[in-house]
Amino acid sequence: MALQWMILAYVVAAEASVAILLTLPYPKPLKSRFVSLISLILQPALFIIPFAGFQLLDIYWKNEHRLMCSGEVCTAAERDRYEKSIYKAQRNAILCTAACLLYWCIYRICKYYNELQRMEEVEKRHKDQ
Repeated sequence: MALQWMILAYVVAAEASVAILLTLPYPKPLKSRFVSLISLILQPALFIIPFAGFQLLDIYWKNEHRLMCSGEVCTAAERDRYEKSIYKAQRNAILCTAACLLYWCIYRICKYYNELQRMEEVEKRHKDQ
């Protein structure tokens, strides 16, 4: 299971860096090439949405079937282990949510830029006529 979370963490880091790079100001030719490259990568990278969704379902299932450690029956070590597992589950849920949200942000940024380019071309054609 740790490998899945490591992969998801790397994907989130890559998505965050791509989102930052997309929002930086570049010269127009460089920006259009970069956006077109990212647009080509977006469709194969869609695998992250079902992957993160499956991981969220796994977190939910484990949370529902986790043994509760409350009261005076638990030792301090058992209570610490229980709290640590709760914190890990919360961290992993935030990681899954961030992966989906960052993918959506990158998709929308690319779509807005492509729409903006198309509108500029239409405006340029109208000015030429």
